Amino acid sequence: MSQNWLYYKGEKVLECDSVDKFPEGCIGFVYRITNEKTGRFYIGKKSLYSNTKKKLTKKELAEYKGPGKKPTKKLVTKESNWKDYWGSNKHILEEIKQGKQKEFRKEIIKFCFNKKQLTYWEMHYQCLDNVLLTPQSYNDNILAKFFTRDLLEK
Repeated sequence: MSQNWLYYKGEKVLECDSVDKFPEGCIGFVYRITNEKTGRFYIGKKSLYSNTKKKLTKKELAEYKGPGKKPTKKLVTKESNWKDYWGSNKHILEEIKQGKQKEFRKEIIKFCFNKKQLTYWEMHYQCLDNVLLTPQSYNDNILAKFFTRDLLEK
């Protein structure tokens, strides 16, 4: 179900299929997924890495020499599911489940180097493309604060 992310740099198209192909220090990207048959699109953000808390092993606990109470968990960073990611929109996910992934193009709009950049640039491109007011957009909210339903005139 995986399909590579594309990044357009002028006339050059880069296929981003491994973390090594991203710029140094990049922690994530803003993307656009477009249904090439219908023209509908979705703009979102994705982190390249995810953090999880993992219980310390007995050996790790025994080796702890720091001051104060011994920690019981450690923070583990691993590569996220970005390669197979199709966004969080239920309509796109339903179409992917129906086997229509070949109708979609996954492209990277902007590389980001911290979480604030990820959030800002996602919102920037969503506003730029007027995602809440165009029927061509799968997006129905921005930052989970601004919703299409609230902007429609009654």
